[in-house]
Amino acid sequence: MSVATQDLYSIGLSERDRLNKELGGGFPPGSIVLIEGDYGAGKSAMTQRFSYGLCTEGHQVTYLSTEITVGGFLEQMHSLDYGMVQHLLDEQILFLHADIADTNTFQNSDEETERKELLRRLMEAEAMWESDIILIDTFDAILRNDPKFEALIRQNDERQAALEIISFFRDVISRGKVIVLTVDPSTLAEEAIGPFRSIADVFLELEMVEVGNDVRRQISVKRFAGMGEQVGDSIGYSVRSGTGIVIESRSVA
Repeated sequence: MSVATQDLYSIGLSERDRLNKELGGGFPPGSIVLIEGDYGAGKSAMTQRFSYGLCTEGHQVTYLSTEITVGGFLEQMHSLDYGMVQHLLDEQILFLHADIADTNTFQNSDEETERKELLRRLMEAEAMWESDIILIDTFDAILRNDPKFEALIRQNDERQAALEIISFFRDVISRGKVIVLTVDPSTLAEEAIGPFRSIADVFLELEMVEVGNDVRRQISVKRFAGMGEQVGDSIGYSVRSGTGIVIESRSVA
């Protein structure tokens, strides 16, 4: 059953690209969006496009990055012609950098006990969950570096490892919010990522497909619950400097 377009969180820029239309008019409130893609597939560019478009539509956004600082974020946004400085100054977007690069470089077991429980800290960061839409890029880095999650995975208890954070996510989206997670599936075991795929209301896979000597990008829509309009199975796109995300009319075979 589809929902009225006005009830969706529009990702905007309808005059600039066709992404909002291709995705059925936006994200349904109260949904978890999972975006999968290998390294270089365009996960960050896509979430940056989402964050900019959502801001232009007047939505409050939180963007948590495990890879770049606010300076790097603004630089990347500028390179894609997504002017984010004013939105940041207006506090329409809250940018957070999760510095987790060194969490698994430890010398002995005593130091192991001091490792940060990243998922616990994530859930306790109240300010980041106040926005309408929360984007976490990349979520797999948090999972891989959380000692509690890692320990349960080693014990082959993936379901228990995911249960607490999934329960938290469901509580957040019950208030009409949207959570967007990006994941590189090559960095996690199928059993670890499976529970998140199962609970995702919107599941998008970013792929790079070789066509002759050309490499084309496409969004494969695996699931899209609560869509406003019909969403196609695949959407061809490119990422261009100075332009951002461009929807390609050509089909990807």
